[in-house]
Amino acid sequence: MFRRKLTALDYHNPSSFDSTDETQFRNCIVWLEDQKIRHYKIEDRGNLRNIPSSEWPSAFQKYLQDVGCPFGAAERQEAVDWLLGLAVRYEYGDNVDKYKNCQPLAASNDGDRPADPLVNLDSESPDFKAGVMALANILKIQRHDDYLVMLKAIRILIQDRLSPEAISKASQSREGVPVALDQHILGFDTGDATLNEAAQILRLLHIEELRELQTKINEAIVAVQAIIADPKTDHRLGKVGR
Repeated sequence: MFRRKLTALDYHNPSSFDSTDETQFRNCIVWLEDQKIRHYKIEDRGNLRNIPSSEWPSAFQKYLQDVGCPFGAAERQEAVDWLLGLAVRYEYGDNVDKYKNCQPLAASNDGDRPADPLVNLDSESPDFKAGVMALANILKIQRHDDYLVMLKAIRILIQDRLSPEAISKASQSREGVPVALDQHILGFDTGDATLNEAAQILRLLHIEELRELQTKINEAIVAVQAIIADPKTDHRLGKVGR
C-alpha cells in the first residue's frame, strides 16, 4: 500500500512490503533511517537497528518523537506514511538538480477539459486515509468515520482560515465606529446618568455579539446544507447516491 513512495525511494521490494509483518516493518524503518532520513548519527542508531530486541518499540517511539512525527508507534500506518513522505522530501533535497529537470507527463487529448482530481481518487486507499488523518491532526480537526467528510472539512478550514485572502483579512486592524449614545434608547432608567450610560454601552456590545453569533449560525447552516445536498459519489461505479 506504500508501493509508490517505496518505489520512488528505490526500496528493494516495494510491491511485496507488508507493514503488518513485524520483521518487514522494522527492517523498513531502519532502512529509511540509514539510507534516506539519517536523523541520528551512525553510532546513535544501535537501539533502532536492534530489530529482534523487545525494547525496539520503545526505540521506535523515541525515534518518531525525535524526527518530529505527529503520530505515535501505535498509529503504525500513519507513522510509516509520514516517514516515507519525509524520506521523499530529503531524497529530493539531496538530488535537486536531478529532479528539477524531470519533464511532466504528456497531456492527454482532453487537454482542453480540466481533469477532475477526484475521479481516480480511491477513498478506501490506506495512503489516502493516512494523508487525510495527518492533515486533520495538524489542523486539529475532529476525526470522522468518513474520510471524504474529513477532507471536505480540511478544505473548508483552509479556505476560510489559511488562504492568503483570509490571512490578509485577519491581519487587518479593525477600527471602531463612533456611536452617539444619546441616539440609542435604553428602555429603562437607573436613576443615575453614569449608570445609564454604562448600561447603554453594555447593551450595544451585547447586540454586536448577537450579530456575530447569528453570522456563525448562518455559516454553520450553509455548511450542513452543502454536505446534505452533496450525495456521496462512487466514481468507480459511475453511480450517484448512498
